[in-house]
Amino acid sequence: MFKPKCCLRYLHRLQGFAEDFKLVRSCSSVSRAKLQWSYNHGPSDVPLRGITIGKQLQNQVELNPDKEALVFCKTGIRRTFSQLLDEIDSLAAGLLALGLKRGDRVGIWGPNSLQWILTQYATARAGLILVNINPAYLPNELEYVLSKVNCSAIIADEVFKDQNYYEMLFQLLPELASSKPGELHSHLLPSLKNIIMMGDNGYPGTYKFSDVMNAGSDKDKRKIVDLQTRLQFDDPINIQFTSGTTGFAKGATLTHHNILNNSYFTGRRLDYHNRETRICMPVPLYHCFGMVIGSLMMPTYGSCVVFPSPGFDAKATLKAADKERCTSMYGVPTMFIDMLNHHDFPQFDLSSLYTGVMAGSPCPIETMQQVINKMNMHEVTVCYGTTETSPVTYQSFMDDDIKKRVSTIGQPLDHVEAKVVDENGDIVAVGTQESFVPVVSPQC
Repeated sequence: MFKPKCCLRYLHRLQGFAEDFKLVRSCSSVSRAKLQWSYNHGPSDVPLRGITIGKQLQNQVELNPDKEALVFCKTGIRRTFSQLLDEIDSLAAGLLALGLKRGDRVGIWGPNSLQWILTQYATARAGLILVNINPAYLPNELEYVLSKVNCSAIIADEVFKDQNYYEMLFQLLPELASSKPGELHSHLLPSLKNIIMMGDNGYPGTYKFSDVMNAGSDKDKRKIVDLQTRLQFDDPINIQFTSGTTGFAKGATLTHHNILNNSYFTGRRLDYHNRETRICMPVPLYHCFGMVIGSLMMPTYGSCVVFPSPGFDAKATLKAADKERCTSMYGVPTMFIDMLNHHDFPQFDLSSLYTGVMAGSPCPIETMQQVINKMNMHEVTVCYGTTETSPVTYQSFMDDDIKKRVSTIGQPLDHVEAKVVDENGDIVAVGTQESFVPVVSPQC
């Protein structure tokens, strides 16, 4: 039995992957029946964007300074683009004041919050590499991630559900009890020097998030502004860890160019470039779904991103979509199932919705029909991809029929190439059918 492995190339050579998926015809007029080999690509007359995340955010602020950029429904936090950039640069300057330098790794550990967003963009503006950490990680998993990428700092929430983040950090780093903030010396994690805790409580050996926000001098803030002309769009900017279904979680290193372009072309297929967009986003920011397809729509399209709650809550999500008049909603199929089955579902007005993204697993056709008919998401799309590829590689179109949306992964995103190869690296013919064990290919 041969073991096909799928290779996608997005912008430059990325780590390959192997998943069982159906290749569909490309966006061109060439029909699937005419394809002989399982190679496909997303043709485009729209060029890739050669710009950093920080510069793109600054451009959006100059265009729409007073436009609402984000809403956190549970805390009532709202920020315009100009307010958001001011806070981002304060945090970026504060990180420089702690001694962090371009290329250093900064972990972010916690659920969806304003501090998560500020950290995402502050690290991008400061030339630091953001390391996404699953908020459900236990101490041994946290140790693995921090050690794997040599984090110099970690920004952590206080608590989420039954997770007490400081207690878990203390299990790994008992030296915190006698350390001054910024002067941690750990035998277990020697590269980690700075622990920054969100919230107002003080913890031994750590900085408060608010202290870092206020730590930067005017000189540090000028450095942040000056950096925007020196940072390169192909600089590494983010390390996202995969689920680890084939072993230990693997860190995928991505650039400004990778994730900003992925956000841009996913948004175009959702018509964000033609319509005002308010995105209801209950998916987690630590995951590529929330960070790239969600958060990055703010600088890319000037979208307002609405966060219903720190973690997924069906009623809170329905309420946010209603009260904030969202036009787009994101989620995995089980999230939509939970919302549709919620006993208060009929109380919410979802008439403002028109589109959204469903991803993560196949969607039953009955669920898709209900999402379209009961949630008004007639133009919802399905996305497919992997963390290593920024992440979206295939996406359906808003006018695809319902059967195509639930039975295929759509068509290649602009500038994406895909092929199915056998264990020898040879492209297989269209129609080849074999069961196989997914394998991850080397660089391809």
